[in-house]
Amino acid sequence: MMSSYFIYYTEASIVCVIIFGIMLVWDLFSIDKQEKQIKYDHALIAFMLYFVSDALWAAVIAGMLPRNRFIVVTTNFLNCILMAAITYRWLIYVMAVEQIPKRNKPLTRFVILIPFLLSTAALIFTFLFAPDLLLSSDLELQPLYSVFLVAVPIIYIVAILGYAMKRAIAAESLIERRDHLVVGLFPLLVVFGGLAQVIVMSETPIFCFSSTILMLIFYIGSMKTQISTDPLTGLNNRGQLANYVAQKSNIHHENRLTIVIMLDINDFKLINDTYGHAEGDRALILVSNALKEVVRNHSIPMFLARYGGDEFILVAHPTSESEIDAIICEIRERIEARCRMEGTPYTISIGAGYDKLAGETDTFQKCMQRADEKLYEDKARQKKLRS
Repeated sequence: MMSSYFIYYTEASIVCVIIFGIMLVWDLFSIDKQEKQIKYDHALIAFMLYFVSDALWAAVIAGMLPRNRFIVVTTNFLNCILMAAITYRWLIYVMAVEQIPKRNKPLTRFVILIPFLLSTAALIFTFLFAPDLLLSSDLELQPLYSVFLVAVPIIYIVAILGYAMKRAIAAESLIERRDHLVVGLFPLLVVFGGLAQVIVMSETPIFCFSSTILMLIFYIGSMKTQISTDPLTGLNNRGQLANYVAQKSNIHHENRLTIVIMLDINDFKLINDTYGHAEGDRALILVSNALKEVVRNHSIPMFLARYGGDEFILVAHPTSESEIDAIICEIRERIEARCRMEGTPYTISIGAGYDKLAGETDTFQKCMQRADEKLYEDKARQKKLRS
């Protein structure tokens, strides 16, 4: 009976490790090495190591490995340390997702690591000088071990919830608020899986299954985001633009116009050459955030994407063409306000041109080309005014 339990438990752990391994290998061979994806991979590794350690403990329980002091201590110490490592790595991932300032500074990383280091040191110290507090003479785990097992994860889970809730409260849209909450609530869902295993079905690897399912959900969402969005600005990419245009219902709205607006940053090369490419990236992010704000503030149906380089495209569906000039004016005001707020050593201005899709015989590509031509007319006009 115990051997069948061990086989079932181990098979489940191996399957979960293989699934995580596939995700990890896929990421390692990816050419898109985003920070948050790297941090996600570190969490994957922590989970995989825990599953292996947990399977070893199942082997001890089932009598497949000798129940001696060395093996009992080693497997349970590994479980304790790796459980803390999982929550630590997830906190680091959440900080990358939420773009927490100074998250990669050595001092910040050290401060976050302190609970993990102190707990590990205390665990070792207790075992060396008061082992009976952790392990009885007949090699049964004592209550203090459970305290060590959950103490650090609780600290990290509270920090994760704090970061996520703070960003969720500040979010301007329901979709963003949902995304923040999902990232923050993930460790709680994993904990519930672990509690269900301990309380309800101790011989079923519910923690393993729930962790794998939840990590798969996050991975699929991450892959979808990579496919559909620009990694720097978070805007839709050209692939998503093509998908949007391919659906006729998106282009030909009933009782609404389709206006294609092309925008780009004036003298963007000068920003790169003068302040460096990192500052150029900052300028692109600043403009994209201003564009997002304008889109959110209007009830007009709009689709926003980064077309390439410093060029953006906005497909708007107003009831009147006169609304577009007001939108472009608002975009320029938002960009100037963000420059002042962030204290950039330059003021960003944009060129803008738009044109209307003229009935069924017109094509989106032709309309976009006309808008692009008007964009360069606008840039030339602004340059003449500045000189």
